[in-house]
Amino acid sequence: MIDNHLTRRDLVRLGLAASLTPALGRFALGADESGKPAAGKIGDFKVSLAQWSLHKRFFADRSKTVALNLDFPKMAKEEFGIEGVEYVNQFFKDKVQDAAYLKDLKKRAADHGVTNVLIMIDGEGDLSVEDSAKRNEAVANHKKWVDAAASLGCHAIRINTGSNYSPTKTQPAAEACGALAEYGKSHGVAIICENHGGPSSDPDSLIALIKAVGSPNFGTLPDFGNFPRDKKNKHTIDIYKAIARLMPYAHGVSAKSYVFDADGNERDMDFGRILKIVTDAGYKGWIGIEYEGSELPEPEGITATKKLLERFRGANYAG
Repeated sequence: MIDNHLTRRDLVRLGLAASLTPALGRFALGADESGKPAAGKIGDFKVSLAQWSLHKRFFADRSKTVALNLDFPKMAKEEFGIEGVEYVNQFFKDKVQDAAYLKDLKKRAADHGVTNVLIMIDGEGDLSVEDSAKRNEAVANHKKWVDAAASLGCHAIRINTGSNYSPTKTQPAAEACGALAEYGKSHGVAIICENHGGPSSDPDSLIALIKAVGSPNFGTLPDFGNFPRDKKNKHTIDIYKAIARLMPYAHGVSAKSYVFDADGNERDMDFGRILKIVTDAGYKGWIGIEYEGSELPEPEGITATKKLLERFRGANYAG
C-alpha cells in the first residue's frame, strides 16, 4: 500500500536535517569547483543510453509506446552497443504497478546483458508546492516509481524538484524530497535531481536543497546542457563551474548533446573539459547519452555522442 502522507517519523527526521548537513561536506572535500580542471588523464566510466534520446521514435505512434518500451534494452544493445539504459516514465506510465510488465522488462534487459540504470520521472506532481495535500500526493506518486525502480534493479530515480524553492527558501521542497529519499533508501534506490529547468538549473538553489535535505541518498544528476540560455541560445552562466559544483553530490551524469562540428565535437560544449571535471570529482559510474539535437536523426546523434565519449575516455586532457 502506498502511504499518501508524510509520517511523524519523516517530519522528526527532517527536523534533524540541519544538524546532518555538515556531513555532506565529506563529498566535496578537495573538490575543485572552479570549472577549470588541471591537465591530466580523463578516467574510466560506463556509457548508458537515456531513453529520451529516442523520444521521437517512442512517440511516433503512442498506441504502441508501452509495447515498444519493452524493446528499449534490445535497441540500446543491438543498435548502439550500449549496455546500460535510463528509462523515461512517460513511456510506460500506466505500467508502474504492473508486476508482470516490470518482470518482463527486467528479463528482457538481462537477456541482452543490459543494466537498468535509472528511471526519469516526469508528471507526478510538484514536490515543492505549498499545499501539503498536493505535496503529499506528489510524494506518494513518486514512491510508486521507487517501487518500480527497485523491481527493475535500477539504482535511482530522477525527479523534478519543483519551482517553489531558492537559495534562501528550501522548504517545503526539502520536506518532500527528504521523505522520498528516506523511502528510497529503504528500497535501495537513490533519489536524484537533474538541473532540469527552474531553480534546479541554478546551482545555488539546487545545492541549497541538497544540503537542506541532508541525506546521502538524495543527490544530483548533473546534465551537461540544461542551464539557462539567452535569446541567442547561449548559456548565461559558466556551465563548467556549475557542473563542478554539482558533481560532489552526483549519483549519475547526463551527457547532453545537440550539434556536432566536422571533427565530431559537440559544438557548444567542451566534452573533454567536462569529463575531466567529472573525473576530478571521483566519479566512475554511468554517463547517460541524452541527444536532443535536430540536425542529425536520433540514431546518428546517439552514435555521434557515444563516439565522442569513447574518444575522451582514458585520454589526456591538455587543460
